[in-house]
Amino acid sequence: MRAMVFHKAKQPLRLEEIAEPEPGPGEVLIRVEACGVCRTDLHIFDGDLSGPKVPLILGHEIVGRIAALGPQAEGLEIGQRVGVPWLGATCSRCRYCREGQENLCDAPEFTGYTRNGGFAEACVADARFVFPLGGGDPVAMAPLLCAGLIGYRSYRMAGAGLNIGLYGFGAAAHILTQLAVWQGRKVFALTKPGDSEAQAFARSLGAAWAGGSDELPPEPLDAAILFAPVGSLVPAALKAVRKGGRVVCGGIHMSDIPAFPYADLWGERHILSVANLTRQDGEDFLPLAAKAGVVTEHRAYALEDANQALEDMRQGRLQGAAVLVP
Repeated sequence: MRAMVFHKAKQPLRLEEIAEPEPGPGEVLIRVEACGVCRTDLHIFDGDLSGPKVPLILGHEIVGRIAALGPQAEGLEIGQRVGVPWLGATCSRCRYCREGQENLCDAPEFTGYTRNGGFAEACVADARFVFPLGGGDPVAMAPLLCAGLIGYRSYRMAGAGLNIGLYGFGAAAHILTQLAVWQGRKVFALTKPGDSEAQAFARSLGAAWAGGSDELPPEPLDAAILFAPVGSLVPAALKAVRKGGRVVCGGIHMSDIPAFPYADLWGERHILSVANLTRQDGEDFLPLAAKAGVVTEHRAYALEDANQALEDMRQGRLQGAAVLVP
């Protein structure tokens, strides 16, 4: 099968012909229909995240159909469409797994990081960690598997306040804006200063206001979610949230947070980070996204154009998400 293979940080992925994987016990073989390109893929590519399996096939926003079942793979059928997220497996034994916090597992596996992902024509996944999907366009569904799921976990951690600020208006923010507006909340989009195109995109999806991240929104925020991996946005967001408000850092990697006055944190403001996802997040979010009529904005790329998709993401040339189509 064909796959785009990562060998070393900051070196282009290589299109290679490799042996098709075989599903082991409890695993399934999936023919990839589409795989979203996430900023985490870019962090791995750039070496911001250490310790990836090498060589590695990136990609953890996978939509495909089951082609084979390994021994003891239960609850799934050949031909069934499924989605594969970032969390690829957990130990099921540590205190976090036992206490319903599998996203914090002490011995996790991650799709496209410690196990091969979906920048390929096929992949293998743990049957317990795939989500059954219905009909529809697989390219449109792919961004829901991480931008949607991690975004939704961030959104839940932001609490039930009316005014939500989204810093960085990419794949996750454009999905959450649709969900929040459907739920009757007010979204304030904060983009890179001067990015009028992203601000117009946010308003077209129902944002009540859109401006630069160097501005204060016109109303105090109940919560701010940071999708841009820029540590200096944390103090900026603290100034924008009300007393008792929350600043949620939604990325797996962020540049260092600079020092800021304690007065900006005082008033029982909270800073929270989001780590991975749980299967329950998927079971809650995917039906909710369908009910809310969430439509992903995406640009499709051929599998062999994965390097171009990563570079377009780096340069901010995308509205919404990039998706590879084998």
